[in-house]
Amino acid sequence: MARLSTGKTVVVAEEEEYYDWSTGFGTSRVHLRFEDANGTPLLEDIGDGGALKLTPREYRDRDGTGTSLRVCFQSHPDERLVGMGMYQQEMLDLKGSTLELAHRNSQSSVPFVLSSRGYGFLWNLPAVGRVVFGTNRTEWHAELARQVDYWVVAGDTPLEIADAYAEATGRAPMMPEYGLGFWQSRLRYWNQDQLLEVAREYRRREIPLDVIVADFFHWPEMGDWRFEDEFWPDPTAMVDELRDLGVELMVSVWPQVSAGSENFARLRDENLLVTTRRGIDVQYFFDGRYTRFLDVTEPRARAFLRERLTHNYGRHGIRLFWLDEAEPEYGVYDFDHYRYAAGPGAEVTNLYPRDFVRAIAEEPIQSGQAPEVSLVRAAWAGSQRYGALVWSGDIHSTFADLRAQIAAGIHMGAAGIPWFTTDIGGFAGGDPEDPAFRELVVRWFQLGAFSPVMRLHGDRRPSTPVHTAGGERRLNTGSGNEVWSFGPEVEPILVSCIALREDLRAYTRTAMRAAHESGAPVMRGMFFEFPDDPATWTIGDQFLFGPEILVAPVTHAGARARSVYLPAGASWTEASTGTTFEGGQTVEAAAPLDVVPVFARTAHALALLDRLRRRA
Repeated sequence: MARLSTGKTVVVAEEEEYYDWSTGFGTSRVHLRFEDANGTPLLEDIGDGGALKLTPREYRDRDGTGTSLRVCFQSHPDERLVGMGMYQQEMLDLKGSTLELAHRNSQSSVPFVLSSRGYGFLWNLPAVGRVVFGTNRTEWHAELARQVDYWVVAGDTPLEIADAYAEATGRAPMMPEYGLGFWQSRLRYWNQDQLLEVAREYRRREIPLDVIVADFFHWPEMGDWRFEDEFWPDPTAMVDELRDLGVELMVSVWPQVSAGSENFARLRDENLLVTTRRGIDVQYFFDGRYTRFLDVTEPRARAFLRERLTHNYGRHGIRLFWLDEAEPEYGVYDFDHYRYAAGPGAEVTNLYPRDFVRAIAEEPIQSGQAPEVSLVRAAWAGSQRYGALVWSGDIHSTFADLRAQIAAGIHMGAAGIPWFTTDIGGFAGGDPEDPAFRELVVRWFQLGAFSPVMRLHGDRRPSTPVHTAGGERRLNTGSGNEVWSFGPEVEPILVSCIALREDLRAYTRTAMRAAHESGAPVMRGMFFEFPDDPATWTIGDQFLFGPEILVAPVTHAGARARSVYLPAGASWTEASTGTTFEGGQTVEAAAPLDVVPVFARTAHALALLDRLRRRA
């Protein structure tokens, strides 16, 4: 038996001897067990099952194309599991779940899981696969890989484990000041005048605004990575005026390159695009354009993209980029069909979103600077060190989708991605004139005020056609999606949410510093602070914003109250009423449309929430 101790994690390797009566031959294998520093078992290989002849590690040749892997561990019935990135489901405890290890639009696989037994586990393979958190065993599968690669860390608390994981995979930079306030976006501001007028109107109404976004198809062709001159005649003047207003501009960047792009021939000829194993190299079809994807796993492709963004945007003073379609979003998710510089798609495709944001961040990091924030639609382990702000993709404008975003944010934080945001109101659908949608926007705004980044975005109905001066069609622009777009009854509530966000700026900055220094999620499951309370590992419709504020968003249409669980081990004061409760119980909180149930466990946090009490 061999023992290896690293910090609080102890690995025990035992050689087990077997005798096969059918063949008369003896054999042996290594049985791995992970313990904490006190010798308490945390995780270990499955046994052989006697006559079943089970093996904890299995390698299968794929007809000469590589090896598929399967690794099996014993399962503990009392164990709770959280993390793994973003999946569109409401559950918090992943025990009993099967998860695809692959990115899709609104799904982001970050294969780090945090256990209530006191350990964290990273499946350090970017291969497409799946994990089964069964009640009888846990199985990790990789469709194509060269070797088993995983990492286990023990800790006395979830926060200690998060710190060790951040040390291993990279710490998020300190969130810049513009990330602490309100961001405005919609699909899409179609010209310079329209975007500037929105920013001016926010200032006229004295509504705080930190960032405004120019969304997709501000370019002539996908892969040009520049403004279309007719609609954006003077980007430098635009950026200068926005800066005078105290607003940063973020621009959308897609990794798709159409055959009509001014960059296509060079990227194709220099082998800087993703290729396919069979058929023609068409990977997506959007708005009448056949496209391929930039291969960001190739360093030369990352350098090319960086140079184009610097030349076409940076010279105007633009420094923030929205990296859309970062999964990447293929027309068909046949992952094994695509090939990258880093290897076959089945083996490496999950690296793509990390390397996409890396293209923006690696140059400043190499020169000793902190990267700016990059809004990105997927992530993998380590994305956080490149300044990745992950949002939850093209979710729909429904209360069901709203509910799923709370669990998604908690899981992303547990998986080591502390910067998370959603499209307030949902992306797909939503009519600003519809009273039902207006209610949804209010409830989503209340969640947004306590999200790591508060950002309004969406494709609102009806849309309006856009044409060039010569009559050529361009992509439509959606209806208004600003805080005044939803009616005079709703606007004051939304403005109050933004004002509350400003009240919390210093608190949010402190939470962001903790994320930078220790890996602590900004939006965190209650178990991070109260791991000894079993209920905190299973409740996924409420969360902690930083360590001191408990948020319980209203997520059902028409609801004007909701149940809130208060973790044991603290006293909690309801912000809207000033009533104090002891933890370890469920209370009923009143929630008229302009109130979100929020509880504080310190006098400091309660003082910051004074606006909620004055509103109620």
